[in-house]
Amino acid sequence: MLNHPKALDQIFHALSDPTRRAIVEQLSRGPVAVSALACPRPLSLPAVVQHLQVLEAAGLVRSTKVGRVRTCEIAPQTLRLIEQWVADRHASWERRLDRLGDYLAAQAEHPEGDRHD
Repeated sequence: MLNHPKALDQIFHALSDPTRRAIVEQLSRGPVAVSALACPRPLSLPAVVQHLQVLEAAGLVRSTKVGRVRTCEIAPQTLRLIEQWVADRHASWERRLDRLGDYLAAQAEHPEGDRHD
């Protein structure tokens, strides 16, 4: 999934909305019925369902239905993929900043105006 920019775009789009992030946060504590997800929010049940559809399409949430109750839970594998993507970017920037630090340290030790030929 991380090699597919469209999938990443879909994940980050889903997480760009504060309501959806709050739903993900709530689900990170355990599975929750859809109706219970709507209770603490000033949203209608259909609006919460729309947010859940976006999260499910991005692979962040999965739901099951038992009788008349639909329960949602986090899809941890997608969160691990996001974590890995962020970790890869972090490692890349750490290497770049380390090289910059080495360069600046070398410049401080041997400024160009300090030549003793």
